[in-house]
Amino acid sequence: MTAHGISRTRELLRRGELSAVEHTTAVLAAAREQDTLDAYVAVAGEEALRAAELADRRIREGGPDVWRTLPLLGVTVSVKDLLQTRDLPTARGSLLPNDRPRADAPAVARLRAAGAVVVGKTATSEYGWSASTVSRVGPPTRNPYDPRLSAGGSSGGAAAAVAAGLCDGSLGTDGAGSIRIPAAFCGVVGYKPSLGRIPYVPNSADRLAHQGPLARTVADAALLAQVMAGPHPGDPDSGLGSLDAPRTRRTLRIGWIEYEGTAEEVRRVTGQARLALLGQGHLVEDIEPYRTDPYPALVDLLAACEAAGARPEHDERADPGRLEVIRYGRTLSGADVIRAEEVRQELRTGLRALMDRYDVLAMATVPVEPFAAGAIGPAWAADPRDLRWLAWAPAAYPFNMTGQPALSLPAGLTRSGLPVGLQLVGPVGADDLVLTLAARLEPDLATPAPAPARALEPAAAR
Repeated sequence: MTAHGISRTRELLRRGELSAVEHTTAVLAAAREQDTLDAYVAVAGEEALRAAELADRRIREGGPDVWRTLPLLGVTVSVKDLLQTRDLPTARGSLLPNDRPRADAPAVARLRAAGAVVVGKTATSEYGWSASTVSRVGPPTRNPYDPRLSAGGSSGGAAAAVAAGLCDGSLGTDGAGSIRIPAAFCGVVGYKPSLGRIPYVPNSADRLAHQGPLARTVADAALLAQVMAGPHPGDPDSGLGSLDAPRTRRTLRIGWIEYEGTAEEVRRVTGQARLALLGQGHLVEDIEPYRTDPYPALVDLLAACEAAGARPEHDERADPGRLEVIRYGRTLSGADVIRAEEVRQELRTGLRALMDRYDVLAMATVPVEPFAAGAIGPAWAADPRDLRWLAWAPAAYPFNMTGQPALSLPAGLTRSGLPVGLQLVGPVGADDLVLTLAARLEPDLATPAPAPARALEPAAAR
């Protein structure tokens, strides 16, 4: 493993046992090689090395106070290919025309300002449409624990890169589970903050998309989020998720949700996590999440937004699965979209009432085990024409519709050695509560890192 995670890398840099140039050079070489994972679509060059040289100079000259003002100094980060970067192309996982941005997205700029070295752009599905990292621009991103399987998505490149040690941390996006799903599949921490806590510029009209970190530990994820958080004039929602309502007492009331059809091994591993919560003294009660599944409303919101941004003359070059969603979106009326918004408001109202009774909700992040690389979901949801392409992740998308903070924490491995994620969800704005609980639970749920990925077979197998 080349990258050690943010906390360990900072420690090595601080003690002089590693230089930022040495670290960056090794990470860039590993990212270019990638073994069989295909986590990166673009790897940085001279600009990353110049940033590393500057980091070394600041470490030498800045003394111990430098880490207070530059908390990510010399740390390597990757950025999902949906987000703008001034020095790397932003293809958005698509063959469609894309302008090369002249400036970083606000969150990327804040990472660099904190001393981070951006080492590359990680793979995504086209415009992040699916929860599997499959696109027409390259091979599917594969799972570091078993490269025959999917890394999840759409931030699958980010999750695979962090898990495999191809960067210390990563910036992803989450419109219906796209940070948390791959974090669960790849055995890393994936944190979707409250809506607006980290500014998203430019944002989409559906108000479902969040930006957030993927990292090896909760502390690393929290540090990345802290650096990126805060209002920005380009995002009218930014700042809305920054009003913490902390409930930091050690005994919490936790509502436990078990979704129908949860795989037996997922149920077993998350059951051990439930015992860990009980062992820490928390009160855990089984609950029903909501009266009506909001998935049909989610589909209408996503499809309408996809259709609004798609130009018919580009249909032939679009991802075929995403094109099915776009075509459905073109059939929707304004009244259809308003009805979907009404369902969203009912969900927000119902979950706010639920959060008055419970401090935190807990559940399996994803009720299924990782499926085959190259598929967009389990067999029953693999055909986008039936519009069930996200229905297999019922614990993920509701909390995009409500804007609540949600974090996927590695909960352990199945008997076949695949990671399972535990999701913790708090009230809107109570991000510190979720992070604190996750950090306290993390030592009881240690998940071994994956072995280095190996070639699958001859090249034809890929």
